[in-house]
Amino acid sequence: MTYLAKPKFHHPGLPKNALGYTHRDYEGSISTLCAGCGHDSITAAIIEACFELSVEPHRVAKISGIGCSSKTPTYFLGNSHGFNSVHGRMPSVLTGANLANRDLLYLGVSGDGDSASIGFGQFAHAIRRGVNMVYIVENNGVYGLTKGQFSATADRGSKSKRGLINSDSAIDMVAIALQLGATYVARSFSGDKDQLVPLIKGAIEHEGAAFIDVISPCVAFNNHAGSTKSFDYVREHNEAVNRLDVITGRAPIRLDQAPGTVQVVEQHDGSRLVLRKLNADYDAGDRLAAMNFLQTHAAKGQIVTGLIYLDHEPEDLHGSLNTVEAPLNELGDKELCPGSAALEKINAALR
Repeated sequence: MTYLAKPKFHHPGLPKNALGYTHRDYEGSISTLCAGCGHDSITAAIIEACFELSVEPHRVAKISGIGCSSKTPTYFLGNSHGFNSVHGRMPSVLTGANLANRDLLYLGVSGDGDSASIGFGQFAHAIRRGVNMVYIVENNGVYGLTKGQFSATADRGSKSKRGLINSDSAIDMVAIALQLGATYVARSFSGDKDQLVPLIKGAIEHEGAAFIDVISPCVAFNNHAGSTKSFDYVREHNEAVNRLDVITGRAPIRLDQAPGTVQVVEQHDGSRLVLRKLNADYDAGDRLAAMNFLQTHAAKGQIVTGLIYLDHEPEDLHGSLNTVEAPLNELGDKELCPGSAALEKINAALR
């Protein structure tokens, strides 16, 4: 549980990075997510990426919203800055913090419900403004904290744990990020560590709006019809004094996929994802071609993973607004109150 501290001692031979830190220095509290949850694999990938890049934890500001995904910043970088905002409002909080202090590395962690539904407008404006950030969506297609309703990214025709069929078209977060002008756009799978860690490292190094959509299977909502271990089956065949849900632990899904191949991944509920990993010679520098590539393979039922688009000369919000380089809390009276002459110059420019 999160109130249980991890042991301070560790093996003296643990690998250290250029700062002298071990992986333990990039960890947080013990996860309270379901055993086997894909989100924990994403947490491990973030820890690995920050360790390999020798990121100073105190230079990171991790911002989240509401949902299973937005709980995960508690589980990594325990010595960094953190802010858990309200549902769907992570992008605006991150934007404000970024404008106040550009010296920090901003890591926004959200989910498909948090970013594709109630926070869809917030997501859109943060991306189109070019906020310098790493925006990670942990995408499982369901509202995990409220019993598995469809999220806006759930595919049309998919079935919920209660047997309902989704009749709505899915929102492709990667396609939207491309259209809105994100300068680093990628998609990965939570179980593909070899792909996900480099993508996160690249996003951290990128100076612009970096967006990563990570498909992350949910282990809790595998209550399919016909299972004798489903909640509904037990309730129908048992006289109980109350109605309790028990989520059994499952092994995380791991993936070892070669570039340029298509692989079918079976999830815990029996449904299947068809993942296409980009070829090594794929040209990620053409935004229109990337959008067309996504749509072409989506029509085949394939989910494209890898670095989909990269702008080598990105612009961020500070460049557009011509803001000062110093954090706002370091500005003195001389900078904040330049005098009546400066005010008159501003007013003259507006006449």
